[in-house]
Amino acid sequence: MTAPTFSGQIALGASVPAFTAHAISVSLPTWDDVVGYEEGDKRVLDVMVTGYPRFFIHLSIRKLARICEQKFGMNNEQAMLFPTRKIAQACRSFMVDHSCQPGPPVPVRLVQFFISPEDASASTATGVELHIALFSAEAFPLAKQFWQHSGLGISSRLAEYCLSMLPDDTEAPSPTTTSTRVPAKRTGSNRHYSAKPSLSSPPSSSPLSVLEPPAAEVLSADQAVYLEERYGRNLPLESAANAKRALRRRIAGVLVRDSPSDWSEAGGHEAELGPSTRGVKEVTEDDVYLFPTGMTAIWNAHQLALGVMPLAKSICFGFPYTDTLKILQKWGPGYHFYGHGLDKDIDDLEILLAKEVSSHPDQPPVLALFTEFPSNPLLRCADLSRLRGLADKYNFLIVVDETIGNFVNVEVLPYADVVVSSLSKVFSGDCNAMGGSLVLNPKGRYYTALKQYLVENFEDSFFFEDAIYMERNSRDFRRRIPVIDGNTQAVCALLHSHPETVKEVYYPTYTTPEHYNKCRTSAGGFGGLFSATFHTIEASKAFFDALPFHKGPSLGTNFTLACPYTILGHYLELDWAAGYGVEAGLVRMALKRINKELIDLGRDPPSSCSAGPTGDNMFQWQATIMGPGDSPYAGGVFFLSITFPTDYPFKPPKVSFTTKIYHPNINANGSICLDILRDQWSPALTISKVLLSICSMLTDPNPDDPLVPDIAHLYKTDRARYEATAREWTRKYAM
Repeated sequence: MTAPTFSGQIALGASVPAFTAHAISVSLPTWDDVVGYEEGDKRVLDVMVTGYPRFFIHLSIRKLARICEQKFGMNNEQAMLFPTRKIAQACRSFMVDHSCQPGPPVPVRLVQFFISPEDASASTATGVELHIALFSAEAFPLAKQFWQHSGLGISSRLAEYCLSMLPDDTEAPSPTTTSTRVPAKRTGSNRHYSAKPSLSSPPSSSPLSVLEPPAAEVLSADQAVYLEERYGRNLPLESAANAKRALRRRIAGVLVRDSPSDWSEAGGHEAELGPSTRGVKEVTEDDVYLFPTGMTAIWNAHQLALGVMPLAKSICFGFPYTDTLKILQKWGPGYHFYGHGLDKDIDDLEILLAKEVSSHPDQPPVLALFTEFPSNPLLRCADLSRLRGLADKYNFLIVVDETIGNFVNVEVLPYADVVVSSLSKVFSGDCNAMGGSLVLNPKGRYYTALKQYLVENFEDSFFFEDAIYMERNSRDFRRRIPVIDGNTQAVCALLHSHPETVKEVYYPTYTTPEHYNKCRTSAGGFGGLFSATFHTIEASKAFFDALPFHKGPSLGTNFTLACPYTILGHYLELDWAAGYGVEAGLVRMALKRINKELIDLGRDPPSSCSAGPTGDNMFQWQATIMGPGDSPYAGGVFFLSITFPTDYPFKPPKVSFTTKIYHPNINANGSICLDILRDQWSPALTISKVLLSICSMLTDPNPDDPLVPDIAHLYKTDRARYEATAREWTRKYAM
């Protein structure tokens, strides 16, 4: 397998792969482009025509949502679209449970919208039920959290399927309608992409505003089909059930022969089946469950644990993909985090389990342990046999995410109760379809209870067109893996041989090989993902910017793909990630932000304030504040010291008065009691805003949260005396 050759860098914001309507990656070709994306830079956002599906709402989904808002919305409500009523209800419950607004819970309305072909007898298209959650614009970020963490929103292919059946002249029903059937016709083209593209003006401020793709990205329906099926024909749409059956058999490892030919027979009744090759021969296709995304599989694994096991906190073992932690945090009673995922962490976990049992002998110590094998991005592997022993002793589930290792290379099912995977990655390889899987271990002690729960609660929300593409993409899965593994191992060996330039190479051969090898199959390699760090952030940036291939989110593609993972996944918590060995350019980020603020202060200085660096140290500033005219500090000039942390703006600056001042919220050392310099700090704040807040505090002290209680008491009981003393101090120290 060879990487494609480029004559130049793929344009910022273009789909990866190019000309792919349902691509799941987007081109972010430089380090600064990635930072711009994370900071909401219009230069980056305004040219993005796609993105990773759980972080970027596809243009087709936006268009369909806008139609639904026009049909059913009241008072400028916004919409989030789901494939089933149960999922829409879960979204509403999440929004109600996690709303921080005072007063009654955030109102969320659910609407069912049935779209059917206009002439059902003359079309192979089947009707679609959409379930719409409607809420105020202010609640959209909360809805998007559910959509991102769970991966349960509709897919872009489902959105296009709905749009192709909706006539342009469909009249909007009454907004009070709760269930609507709209007859429609299915056409042979994606006419919602046919409008002349225009990116000359910025998009609407609505989170669901619709951009049009640039002309270079617009293909006819026939062209799109040709490009997406050039390496293998899809099964016909009416064979969706066979496609899903083929996927379950492929994942279960029960296919004796699995042909990579155009017309796969893996899902047919004539397919030859045998014992599973997953390390537990009793596994069958009935133990495999399909989901629309990998995170949906993880979300459902957690829901499964909550539904079957006694309620307790979960364990997250090793540094995981970011949304796994969010699921454990935001659903259920919480989690214990062992982010390094090393043997010492198992020692600490064993101590925790024993202590919990000793303190609460009638309660389970934990619900379930979630771990990745190997982990992303450090490629570490836990000692699964030891964890299995603890799970058996203390009665909890083990859930293993095998996405990075994949079942061609590793056998983790014997140690797990549940194995989950993102099929969107190397299983698919083509970077144009999303999917996830969950496999039960039939030899597990909780298998019967887990199986019964899924029999009663599982619903298939994996859209049939996505399943058909996934089936086609995965036919040669087993044949691709050894080539990818060999190429990756060779690259890692090259990088590892240059320690003078490369600080660290993270790959299973170098990180925790003893634990990986314990689970490695007889013909297994070490996977297609690695991470590398360099001795300086400048070197990391130069290396990334110079890479001559695709750069964007995702992994496991049939082509080389790179991204600065920590910046993309943990931009607002870089210091936290660094504490677990997941490095990022913290100093570089701080310097860039500080330089920008210095320029902004020069262009638009705040009233009565100034600030700038002292000498050559950009992390140490001095500021001046003129005493407000309507305060006892009028006429005074107050000096302040500002020290920026290296992970600024993710941690607040340290600001203190060097000029003595008489104030209930400022003590003799100059320390300031101001919430935005403590727990209310946000990376969106700036030094300019901090100085303005301090000016406001001089005019309007907060005696209820004092740093000097005696001054606060005087302020409350004898305002005249307080002001006289403050004026005296101002004359003495600030004039």
